[in-house]
Amino acid sequence: MTSIILGSIILSLLHATIPNHWLPIIAIGRKQGWTLSEVRKVTLLSAVAHGVSTVLIGLVLFFIGSNLATHVEYFTHWIGPSILILMGLVFIYRHHMHHHFHVDEKKIENISKGKIILALTVAMFFSPCLEIEAYFLMAGTQSSWLVWFIAALYLLITITGMLILVQLAYKGLLKLNWHRLEHNAGIITGITLVATGILSIFIH
Repeated sequence: MTSIILGSIILSLLHATIPNHWLPIIAIGRKQGWTLSEVRKVTLLSAVAHGVSTVLIGLVLFFIGSNLATHVEYFTHWIGPSILILMGLVFIYRHHMHHHFHVDEKKIENISKGKIILALTVAMFFSPCLEIEAYFLMAGTQSSWLVWFIAALYLLITITGMLILVQLAYKGLLKLNWHRLEHNAGIITGITLVATGILSIFIH
C-alpha cells in the first residue's frame, strides 16, 4: 500500500511539471495578449479536464482490479505488480515519444478566445495520464478508500502544480531545460512503475 501511495505521488508531481501540460497555454496566452489572471483560469480549466478524465479511467480500472482480486487468487501478489513492471518497461522503451498534447499556435491566430480555450480544454481531457492508471488498478486490489485517496491526491497535485508553474513561468521566474525534462519524463515514469511493482511483490 505504501509503495502505491509513494509511486502515485511521484508520478503526480512529475506530470504536473511536464511542459506539454501547461507551456502551450502560456505561449498562446502571450500571443493572444491574455493577462496572467486569464492564463491562470485557462490553466485551471485544462488541469481539471485533464485530471477528471484520468480519474474516470482510473475508477474503471479500480472496479476491474477489485473484481480480479476477488476471483483470481494470485492477482494481488503477482499479476498486479507484474502489470506495473511491464508498463514501466514500456514507458522506458518509448520515453522519447512521450507527448500529451500539442497545439499549433499558427493555426489559432484568427480563432476566437472562447474556441481557443475550448480546444485546449478538450485536448487535455482527451490526453489523460495513462502512466498513473496502473496505480488505480493496483489500489483496487487493496481497498476503495485507497483509490479515492489516490484520485484526490492526483487531482490536487496536478492542478496545484500546473497553476504554480504557470504563475512562475509567466513571470519569467522559472528557467529550466524543459526539453530535457520532457525527454526524461518517460524514463523517470518507467523506473517509478517498475520500482513500485517490485516493492509490491516483496512488501505485501
